[in-house]
Amino acid sequence: MNPPIEDWSGKRVWLLGASSGIGAALGRLLLARGARVAFSARNAARLAEVAGDGERALVLPCDAADHASLQAAWEKLLLAWGGVDVALYVAGDYLPMRAWDLDVERARQMIDINFAGAVSFAACVVPQLLRQGGGQIGFVASVAGYRGLPKSLIYGPTKAALINFAEALYLDLQAKGIGVRVVNPGFVATPLTAKNDFAMPALLTPEQAAQETIDGFAGSAFEIHFPKRFTRVVKLLAHLPYRIYFPLLRRFVDR
Repeated sequence: MNPPIEDWSGKRVWLLGASSGIGAALGRLLLARGARVAFSARNAARLAEVAGDGERALVLPCDAADHASLQAAWEKLLLAWGGVDVALYVAGDYLPMRAWDLDVERARQMIDINFAGAVSFAACVVPQLLRQGGGQIGFVASVAGYRGLPKSLIYGPTKAALINFAEALYLDLQAKGIGVRVVNPGFVATPLTAKNDFAMPALLTPEQAAQETIDGFAGSAFEIHFPKRFTRVVKLLAHLPYRIYFPLLRRFVDR
């Protein structure tokens, strides 16, 4: 399994998607735990605000959907730190979408940020972890990736792809001493979930989600999922046969 991390003092952590939501909360929490944190996202001004002016914070603006931009930020991180102990892809995009509202441009944007960007992130980080002979890479996906859900026509599949990608990385890298994690939150109160027009059960704050993530890294599990009172129900639903799953989900969908 993965090497547990309980003491973050001095750990070099790259967070891509750190300008708001879970990423920003994670960055602040990790700084408070003594880590060195590189904050990346598109909004440079917001990143600087989140990171503060401490000497352990590094602000590296980049666009997760642009490989050249991401690669440039990574090279600056290597120049500053020489390597990384934990790299976590937190970037994400979400728009509720139904079949009759399918918007190809917005769909491609979600695919680029939620999945293609994660592939670029891994392409930067994994070779360095292999050279180091250690370290961890993780991806914030979602329980929406477990199975098809209403209003998650594109978002859910991108998160399912991200989970599958992380699983494949784990199978390749675990024997080489590289840790791989996937973080599957339930509902978290962020600018993205604010677009939802339905009640979100077991809604967490970004700070609660960040704490759950850090607690998960203290263990060795591949998957970190929370809040368990909600995610365990979704996991159960994901194992139901279609003849039960589809009628059950339709009860909660406005037609």
